[in-house]
Amino acid sequence: MLASPALSDAAKLIGRILLALMFVLAGWSKIGGFAGTQQYMASAGVPGALLPLVIAVELIGGLMIVVGYKTRYAALALAGFTLVATLLFHMAPDRMQQLLFMKNLAVVGGFLVLFASGPGRWSLDRG
Repeated sequence: MLASPALSDAAKLIGRILLALMFVLAGWSKIGGFAGTQQYMASAGVPGALLPLVIAVELIGGLMIVVGYKTRYAALALAGFTLVATLLFHMAPDRMQQLLFMKNLAVVGGFLVLFASGPGRWSLDRG
């Protein structure tokens, strides 16, 4: 329990930024590496034609989390997106993929906590 509502809201803002940063940067980098990302997706059996949607989900969803706009919906959508991506791309038995799998599950957990608790008062949602 935090004694200060301002401290709680500051923690929620910092937490939102840290959760979303990975998605905003990943979405942005996929624009510059579009062809290579499409090939990587295809190698995992995912149609490269979905890449614009992936970029939109990462960029727009990540920015929604940062500013706290429709936060609960964005958190739930990014939790689902991350879980699907994890199952599609990080199921290999090697140690690095296992680490990425576990990291992504932790991110899903973070988004579920954000969904349940809301963004805090320092957000466009103010909730």
